[in-house]
Amino acid sequence: MENDPLVFDVNIAKDKPNSYRKVKNNSGCPFCDPAGLTHIFRREGGMIWLLNKYSTLHDTFQTVLIESSKHQGDITSYSVDYNRALMRFSLSCFNQVNNSGKFRSVLWYKNYGPHSGGSLEHPHMQIVGLEKLDGYQFIGPSAFAGITLYQHNGLEVNVCTHPVQGYIELDFNLLEESSIDEWSDWIQSGAKYMLQVLSNGRCDSYNLFFYPRSDRGICAKLISRFIVSPYFVGYKLSQVDNREKLIIEANKFKNFFASGSIVQA
Repeated sequence: MENDPLVFDVNIAKDKPNSYRKVKNNSGCPFCDPAGLTHIFRREGGMIWLLNKYSTLHDTFQTVLIESSKHQGDITSYSVDYNRALMRFSLSCFNQVNNSGKFRSVLWYKNYGPHSGGSLEHPHMQIVGLEKLDGYQFIGPSAFAGITLYQHNGLEVNVCTHPVQGYIELDFNLLEESSIDEWSDWIQSGAKYMLQVLSNGRCDSYNLFFYPRSDRGICAKLISRFIVSPYFVGYKLSQVDNREKLIIEANKFKNFFASGSIVQA
């Protein structure tokens, strides 16, 4: 299977603000100044969907979804109601691009933390239309399957047994949109679990990816971020913990959710 890489424009990227560089090229956060934002598509309270000012990838339509006006906000710190509203808003924005018919594939993802590959701390997601590439060419149905810990009303939650990268990945399969609020709650709990419980709290970063399933619905996948294995870097070989460990993790996460990891505010 041939790998067609995205082409990155370093001339555009050199002026892009970055929260994680030792020497920052821009000390201000552009997302903290809503009045200075342009090319806005939609706005709902503190949530703003707009064109990415620094479109560094060739043959793409790059957009940013600012989650909140709070610079230090995150899925893990939002109220239940706000997080549910955010997931509804962002899914609607994704569907607008995905259903436009203008792109070969559309990607929707979130970076959080210094090891996530992101550049700005201010909470945001990205929705990117790819004009020429299939962003899901290496993602098969097995990437959404695993040891199920919850299944009800068109929502299935599992610890993945065939992870995209490894080792522990949490899947949240929304098969019926009527369960979107419960889906949002599980995602919020999963992000908290990764930062507070997984690896005894040593995880400080995660990625959240959203995959439209070929059968129906959408899968949200949480991937904890550490130093990437050389097997993945050099050979695209993901690794997974042994089944005994996956079962333990599934039970721990299930109990974490049941214990009230998210609180209505």
